[in-house]
Amino acid sequence: MSDTPAPAAVTMDAIVALAKRRGFIFQSSEIYGGFNGFFDYGPLGAELKKNIRDCWWDDMVRRRDDVVGLESSIIMHPKVWEASGHVAGFTDPLVDCKVSKQRYRADQLFFAAVIVDGKTAGYVSALESEKTAAELQAAAELFKRKKALQGTLSPVVAKDMTEAQPDEIALIPSPATGEPGSLTPPRSFNMMFQTNVGAMTDASSVAYLRPETAQGMFVDFKNVVDTGRVKLPFGIAQIGKSFRNEITPRNFIFRSREFEQMEMEYFIHEDADWAKCHEEWITWCENWLKSIGLPASHLSRYTHPKEKLAFYSRGTVDIMFSYPFGVQELWGIAARGNYDLTQHANASGKPQEIFDEATKKKFVPHVIEPAVGVDRILLAVLCAGYAEEEVKDEKGAVEKRTVLRFSPRIAPVKVAILPLLKNKPELVAIAQKLHAKLRRKYAVFYDEAGAIGRRYRRQDEIGTPWCVTIDFDTIEKPGETFTLRERDTMSQRRITEAELFALLEEHVY
Repeated sequence: MSDTPAPAAVTMDAIVALAKRRGFIFQSSEIYGGFNGFFDYGPLGAELKKNIRDCWWDDMVRRRDDVVGLESSIIMHPKVWEASGHVAGFTDPLVDCKVSKQRYRADQLFFAAVIVDGKTAGYVSALESEKTAAELQAAAELFKRKKALQGTLSPVVAKDMTEAQPDEIALIPSPATGEPGSLTPPRSFNMMFQTNVGAMTDASSVAYLRPETAQGMFVDFKNVVDTGRVKLPFGIAQIGKSFRNEITPRNFIFRSREFEQMEMEYFIHEDADWAKCHEEWITWCENWLKSIGLPASHLSRYTHPKEKLAFYSRGTVDIMFSYPFGVQELWGIAARGNYDLTQHANASGKPQEIFDEATKKKFVPHVIEPAVGVDRILLAVLCAGYAEEEVKDEKGAVEKRTVLRFSPRIAPVKVAILPLLKNKPELVAIAQKLHAKLRRKYAVFYDEAGAIGRRYRRQDEIGTPWCVTIDFDTIEKPGETFTLRERDTMSQRRITEAELFALLEEHVY
């Protein structure tokens, strides 16, 4: 992917339309009207998602000596979630609109007092977006005009509904109706999906779909230590599906109810310099995101303030990404102390300690946890790579080109093989032979239909880094060279088969 940031004109509407049109992402159960918060990945989306997972696994596990892999079950003993605190505390604040029956996350529903000449005249509300403050200010100005209020309007101060005082709630208008009096006070809503295991459906059969992959690594900690020949510091990594019954799924695949996580628990000595280790992992995560093509200009850090950290947390930093709908969390890196292992040791009665040969004593390791969603990374690379450009075709006419500037590491198709003419058997034979050789190792695409310019455009739109055209120079000139066309620059040059394989070996790793 080019280091050039995606144009500011990129919109979620354009991303969603391309994702559907080119077979990246579909709405789940679409023929039945869809199912909110669930998505299916089409042929290209499945390849892109697999490539992201594979790159992470290779770099996080296979190319490191201090991290091992794990695959734990989606449904675990319900006591796991009691010990971790999820049964009691894995909640979001929920607000209902009694008139429209809409539900909102209280921390994503904002309000502001309309203050004229120092006196509160009413309230306005808006849902969270990159324009929340501006929308609230505009709503306050409209409120003032409609009420024909005289005086100076103070700048609005946005607050979310978790900050609303009891006497304010009845005065805050619902976003659905625009009228006050229908919003309920915030209440806790547990986001875990509940199911039943076994033939009986009663309290004893209750279980949960996991809301995160992390707990599987904690409950298998001793098994890994006893069998994996690991020594501190070391990590356990896992990729897998998680499920959260989100109140308001939104922003396409950014916040959904079924998603895939890539998490790693890095265990360190209780006396280790946790802050140094934490910073090292933050830097590693940033560099990894850049290695798969996300531009540094789209990335930033957010350090959670101490007053908002969980009581056991030593520190959490989020790597943020600039999506079309605003700057949002992409990857969280948390220093969790020894809370999780201690909780499971107390709840299960099974010690989760390591023996320190140097001090001849046992202790519970502390942990640094980098956790990221595959779906959020996939959306990020779609947004950062998308561009619309005006280019000239082979006849000199100006046309629009839609392109996805994926890194070759994650591109669904690495190279397209294109015989110049499909009615020339000698060209087709060479193209098919080259295609057969490449597909043993790489995801490649063979296309002989249509004008060559149109075929290039089709590959641009799905993010294919290179196109190889088998033309008349291939068969008429010595050396059997092909035309290599590069996606980002649209430049062309001659290349041999050996040079093509060397190019792919260098960039696809």
